[in-house]
Amino acid sequence: MTVVEARMLRPGYLLLRLTTPGRTLPPMAPGQFVEVRVDHEPSSLLRLPISINLVDRRYNELWLLVHVVGRGTRQLATLTAGDTLSCVAPLGRGFTLPDPAARPQRYLLVGGGVGVAPLLYLGQELAARGAEPTFLVGARSAADIVQLELMSSMGPTYVTTDDGSAGEHGLVTGHSLWATAAYDLVCACGPKPMMRAVAAEAAGRGMACEVSLENMMGCGLGACLCCVEDTPEGRLCVCREGPVFAARRLGWDIARKDTPINI
Repeated sequence: MTVVEARMLRPGYLLLRLTTPGRTLPPMAPGQFVEVRVDHEPSSLLRLPISINLVDRRYNELWLLVHVVGRGTRQLATLTAGDTLSCVAPLGRGFTLPDPAARPQRYLLVGGGVGVAPLLYLGQELAARGAEPTFLVGARSAADIVQLELMSSMGPTYVTTDDGSAGEHGLVTGHSLWATAAYDLVCACGPKPMMRAVAAEAAGRGMACEVSLENMMGCGLGACLCCVEDTPEGRLCVCREGPVFAARRLGWDIARKDTPINI
C-alpha cells in the first residue's frame, strides 16, 4: 500500500492513511485488523497487528491509528507520503452489524486509549445502516483523546478522564450515561481490565456486549498460536476466531458489577 499521509495526531498517536493505486480496497468489516510488515527494524521479525481505524471509500483509503510505544511502531512513525507499506488485510472477525431492514438499533461504543481505533469505522458503518451509535471514550487526560470530532460527527459522544481534565471524572464504567440509557449492543475495545469492567456493567444491566481483544497476533492466520486466549470453550486463537468476541463467550460477564477492578 502507498502512504498518503503519516501524521502524529498527538504525541504517541500516529495516523497512517494508506491507499492502493490502481486497485480498489477489498471489503473490510469494523473490528477486523491488518498485519503490517515493519521494514528496516531488525527487532520486528513478525508483522504488527493494527486495527482498521476507518475505510474511506470516496478516496480509496484505509486508515490505521498506531500507538507509538516500541521500536516497530517508532519505525512506522518515520514513514512519509509516497512510501510503501506491506499489509495483509483484512483479517479476523469483526463486530456484529445490524440488519438494515430491522428497526433502528442502539449501540454503545466504549473505547479506552488507542482502543478507540476500531470504533470509528464501526460508528461509520452503523450510521450508514440506520443504527444509532453513541461513543463513550475513556483516557488518562484530555491530552490522550484523539479523533473526538470525527466520532461526534457520527453520534453522541461522551468522555471520562482519570484526572477530570475532560468530560466526567473517573472511569468509563462510572459515567452517568449508564444510568440513563439502554442499548441493544455494547461494543468495547481497550485495556483488558477496562473491557472486563464494561462487560460486567453491561451484563448487570441486561445488555449484550462484544469486546475486541488486543492479544499479540504474530501471523494473523492462526499458525503461530501466540495470541491464544483461555476461555470456557478452551483455548481460542484470537486472530482466527476474533479479535471480536461476545463477552459471554469469554466468561467475562459472569463477574459482579461491583467487583473492584484496577484499570
